[in-house]
Amino acid sequence: MSKSPFLQLHEADTVVVARDFAPQGSVWTSPDGKLTVTAKERIELGHKMAIVPLPKGTTLLKFGQPIGFSTIDIAPGDWVHSHNLDMMSLHRDFEFGTAIHEPPAPATPRTFMGYRRQDGRAATRNYVAIVSTVNCSATSANYIVDAFDEALLAEFPNIDGVIALNHKSGCSFRYTGPDHQMLARTLGGFARHPNIGAYIILGLGCETGQASFLAEEYDLVTLDNAGSKSNRPLIMNIQDLGGVKKTVQQGIAALKDLLPAANQVQRMPIPISELILGTNCGGSDGSSGVTANPALGVASDLLVAHGGTSALAETTEIYGGEHLLTRRAVSREVGEKLIERIRWWEEYAAKFGAKIDNNPSVGNKKGGLTTIFEKSLGAISKAGTAPLRAVYEYSEPMTEKGFVIMDTPGFDPASVTGLVAGGANIVIFTTGRGSCFGCKPVPSIKVSTNTPIYDRMIDDMDLNAGTILDGEKTVEEVGLEIFEEMIAVASGKKTKSELQGIGDEEFCPWMPGPIF
Repeated sequence: MSKSPFLQLHEADTVVVARDFAPQGSVWTSPDGKLTVTAKERIELGHKMAIVPLPKGTTLLKFGQPIGFSTIDIAPGDWVHSHNLDMMSLHRDFEFGTAIHEPPAPATPRTFMGYRRQDGRAATRNYVAIVSTVNCSATSANYIVDAFDEALLAEFPNIDGVIALNHKSGCSFRYTGPDHQMLARTLGGFARHPNIGAYIILGLGCETGQASFLAEEYDLVTLDNAGSKSNRPLIMNIQDLGGVKKTVQQGIAALKDLLPAANQVQRMPIPISELILGTNCGGSDGSSGVTANPALGVASDLLVAHGGTSALAETTEIYGGEHLLTRRAVSREVGEKLIERIRWWEEYAAKFGAKIDNNPSVGNKKGGLTTIFEKSLGAISKAGTAPLRAVYEYSEPMTEKGFVIMDTPGFDPASVTGLVAGGANIVIFTTGRGSCFGCKPVPSIKVSTNTPIYDRMIDDMDLNAGTILDGEKTVEEVGLEIFEEMIAVASGKKTKSELQGIGDEEFCPWMPGPIF
């Protein structure tokens, strides 16, 4: 018997999802055989078809949850999307700690081959960095990095590269104000990240985000071979050094000085309990919540069961599903903090005359996602089923073990930048439309949600969760594949983005406040 072209994700659902391109006349039959629905038109991969009459104003269900209401009468077999489905006023019934499910402990502990830093932290990569305090020093930082070509770095085989952490801010905000503190926390998080073996701080000199403030607030120092504080230059300001040319010359000399010490590392077995996984989805489609995201949830639960940390982010893509996460909160305080961040986003969007349903994006909608509620219900499945143990603000250090949430925007570079600043030493990124995201100094594993995008973008996709739609593998089997790939990449296996050298331009600190 051939597989059905449609999937019903929950027995209560009033729509089904096309698992492939379903031509007009394609038939869906309910599992009990009592209901048969014929598509009245072509239904694209990831898009929805109604399976019951939905009069105007009816609440539609997908994943067993409301995703919007019908704006016109919809008949069985009709394509359901933006032309006949819209947002709704959603009442969320918040409960706290009523759905706590601890992942079973593994029979055998697992390890990965990582770098053990002098302070005890675990690294998956070993980079040397230039931390720019302000956009005005970005060009100088790039000139310094350009001097470190493959021939020079060949002398230091344990160093993955030299990167410039450049951004578009650093000035025109209130000194010690919220934006200044957030930027400093992000830059400090990267400078102190275990995947950064050595760094210098590079500024212009007159910016609000002073290098001295950053160094003092986050105790930033350069370490010598023994892991002790060094007297080597740490802060370089272009104005003090006499301009760009002199700064570049001195910056090159300073980094060359740091390379021998940074190279003095060797991979060794480290428990995977020391992995901090940052999860993200970008270029999502209607199959994201069916394949790659729930499979990543399986991998997330496996890591948590081994004592590791898995972080969900993109708060605007939790919106509408947060009531399901508060049920998993280990305390009312943790659940309330998530609700507080959701309320902050509602107020933040309203200040600019916007609403959170501006997300899904154009590409998301082409891929079958219609409302933010629908997108969020699929996105939160990346978090598996483990208890929610902490909620962090943007780029805060993630110190709690287990499943946690970091408050970030849905914009991928800004979201992952916050996760890495908070300590994530590996990233898994699901995509249905085809993201090309890379993330130096942390490896980013790309998982496609469907086979067509995997085949079309084979040089960018690390794993294919589309095999679930194809009927070849289960969600659990793909989840285990993701888990094993995570350990392999943490141990040094190059991701597709790393093989292409992607990740230098994705550093993007989030700045939510006004620019003066």
